[in-house]
Amino acid sequence: QVQLVESGGGWVQPGGSLRLSCAASVSSVSFDYMGWYRQAPGKQREFVARILRAGLTLYANHAEGRFTIARESAENTVYLEMGNQKPEDQAAYYCHAANVEENYWGQGAQVTVSS
Repeated sequence: QVQLVESGGGWVQPGGSLRLSCAASVSSVSFDYMGWYRQAPGKQREFVARILRAGLTLYANHAEGRFTIARESAENTVYLEMGNQKPEDQAAYYCHAANVEENYWGQGAQVTVSS
């Protein structure tokens, strides 16, 4: 059974940086893509970033230029570097992986942005 385990969430001040990690129980390149979504209280889950098997990266407008997604294949891990944090970035961040047959989700990592 595929498992995705997030880590690295926590508290960060506005303007600060934080890195999330998502460790997969299988090779990260076994998925068509891996990425991140987030959900703030009272809001729908929204796309953040994605990295395709070939290495192409995609970002939501709100993440472009501030967030970086990267993959360490040897560790079956995908990272999300989040820079210049804003209060509106506060949310639960979910790792997501998918292929043609299945979608997989992590349990979520809380990010709190406040001074």
